[in-house]
Amino acid sequence: MSIITLTTDYGLKDHFVGSLKGKILSENPEVQIIDISHDIDPFNTAEASYIIGAAYMSFPKGTVHLIGVDIERNKENQHIAMQWNDHYFICADNGILSMLTQKIVPQKIVAINIHDRFPIEATDLDIFIQVASHLSRGGLLNVIGKEIPSIKEATELQALVADDGNSIKGNIIYIDHFGNVVTNISKKQFLEISRGRPYEIVMKPKSIKTILPNYSAIATSDKYPIKTYEGEKLAIFNEAGFLEIAIFRSNPSKVGSANSLLGLNYRDVITIKFS
Repeated sequence: MSIITLTTDYGLKDHFVGSLKGKILSENPEVQIIDISHDIDPFNTAEASYIIGAAYMSFPKGTVHLIGVDIERNKENQHIAMQWNDHYFICADNGILSMLTQKIVPQKIVAINIHDRFPIEATDLDIFIQVASHLSRGGLLNVIGKEIPSIKEATELQALVADDGNSIKGNIIYIDHFGNVVTNISKKQFLEISRGRPYEIVMKPKSIKTILPNYSAIATSDKYPIKTYEGEKLAIFNEAGFLEIAIFRSNPSKVGSANSLLGLNYRDVITIKFS
């Protein structure tokens, strides 16, 4: 059975998600539809990029990922479909996919050019649905678009290495359900630049000097129960491979989180300095 995943900023209060699924099933009744998230902050392409990058690997190869965030087609953002690591991604060319293409070169990218085949009242989402349905049935990219060599890069999704190689400057690109903050500094980039050197993660209001292998590694002594360490700040590379700042066993609604207790917010700068 073919799979189409959905990642949007539509929320669940309105009818949009239900209508989207209904239209997909009308085109391909055999497809399986999986929700990744509909709670992306409105028009937040950086957040959408992180979410799809973290989630896609859980699905079988050949899965079609429809990304409904900032999809309006205009003079700056064309519609694209990309085959990447044997998955398919459909979105506007607004930088959403640039976090993926930093890791692996796309197999093929096309600029979708079938808009004139539909009535004038057809929406951007209707086009995405047609493309997703076509690909879910095993259709070729060349049928729905003209191949292009590259996509738009989003500079905010790229951590920067200093000219002297002694620091990496990144930004917070996502805040999760637990209030943990995720940066755009990848484990791969860290290992390439660090070369085993001592380091310090500089942020407001305090720094962190150790990246732990997992959350529970904060419990450094066998003399005290793990509960003793609740509320301690820590840093890890999360399952998606990006630097995350967290409060151990945080509860945003009761005791606070890295977001609230450390005052870390979307786009704030996080720097790793090497010595």
